[in-house]
Amino acid sequence: MSEKDHTCDTERFCYICKRSEKQTGKLIKLPNDIYVCPDCMQKSMDMVNQGYFNNFDFNSTEFKNINDMMMNMRPQPEVKPKKQKAKKEEEKPLDLKELPAPHQIKAQLDEYVIGQEYAKKVISVAVYNHYKRVVTNTMDEIEIDKSNMLMIGPTGSGKTYLVKTLARLLNVPLAITDATSLTEAGYIGDDVESVLSKLLQNADNDVEKAERGIIFIDEIDKIAKKQNAHSRDVSGEAVQQGLLKLLEGADVEVPVGATNKNAMVPMTTINTKNILFICGGAFPDLEGIIKKRLTKQASIGFNADLKDKYDREHNILSKVVVDDLREYGMIPEFLGRLPVVYTLEPLSKEMLVAILKEPKNAILKQYEKLLELDEVKLDFEEGALEAIAEKALEKKTGARALRAIIEDFMLDIMYEIPKDDSIGAVTITREYIEGTGAPRISMRGTEVPKLTQD
Repeated sequence: MSEKDHTCDTERFCYICKRSEKQTGKLIKLPNDIYVCPDCMQKSMDMVNQGYFNNFDFNSTEFKNINDMMMNMRPQPEVKPKKQKAKKEEEKPLDLKELPAPHQIKAQLDEYVIGQEYAKKVISVAVYNHYKRVVTNTMDEIEIDKSNMLMIGPTGSGKTYLVKTLARLLNVPLAITDATSLTEAGYIGDDVESVLSKLLQNADNDVEKAERGIIFIDEIDKIAKKQNAHSRDVSGEAVQQGLLKLLEGADVEVPVGATNKNAMVPMTTINTKNILFICGGAFPDLEGIIKKRLTKQASIGFNADLKDKYDREHNILSKVVVDDLREYGMIPEFLGRLPVVYTLEPLSKEMLVAILKEPKNAILKQYEKLLELDEVKLDFEEGALEAIAEKALEKKTGARALRAIIEDFMLDIMYEIPKDDSIGAVTITREYIEGTGAPRISMRGTEVPKLTQD
């Protein structure tokens, strides 16, 4: 039997009145294989247009049939399988037995930071005590205060890099902010609460997690009290006073997902009692204040100090005291909330050479890796490293000068080497750094000369 004959033999009924097609005439086909007779369709349209549904019996069989029909006519949304989100591993609470000891923290810092032994020791102990303070939470009779720190060191000595490295090694949220953008509330700039906003963002807006974090405020010397200022000091002493409540410990309202407060941003409350603050700054001209204090003694007699006695002092910053910082422009209330004050040593020639080659992510290792991708071996003579360090000392910008110098003389090498596939090795010499010679080029298939260290 053909499909046409089979269709003709199949008797259809109206979905609403249940009459057969022989009784009503040709039925109207609707989606989902629903058929309605012309009488029921016309009746339904008239009732809708004339508002008869106000007096319609919604409990009648006809309405239930119409309602079912309309529901079946409605296109059904495609049900897609929900993607299962990767479940985040629940963070285990800190355990006192699993805390890294100070010597372990310092050993990890040694892999990335060259020198600054005293500074690494101080920061390792402070972070370890901060961990223990957070874990124990409360003590029976003795309450442990947090030891906020003030880090003083010349530019390029590694203050920010030390804290950034610490951020990678620790399992607590850490926020690094700049004090230069902070102003008193109501003026253009960031309020002091913005430092907590950054910490909250780094803690994935988890207040409990943020309350055990660490905040590093860089360029803290830029908010020193202005000397002989006749106008309102909105970015100096006022900012120091605004930071007092954060350093001491208080409940502060912080915007969630933004750095500035406004009516469209939800607010939350953070308690800063368990947040460790580390402040750092170069404090330029502080050496002069220290020398002035040290040479303030009598200038005559057998025990007199010469005025130029400390002019050649290598690390004059290590002799800093709180009175020197007060004269510099830091208010006593601010210094009183930073009980741990320590200094970083200025980088020597030997330290700069070690910075070039010893850390895990040393600059030379980065360039060696770049040329290794071109199947070229890069070597540096010891004299070349010393020449780079000497040029960096002349710039007086610390370790920051190293990359600028290397970028300068490596430019031509990185440009020319990809041109020639026959080059197998490049050796950087002292003469090339000083501009009196050229690097040694070795072709593939030839033995690369071995370098001898002095």
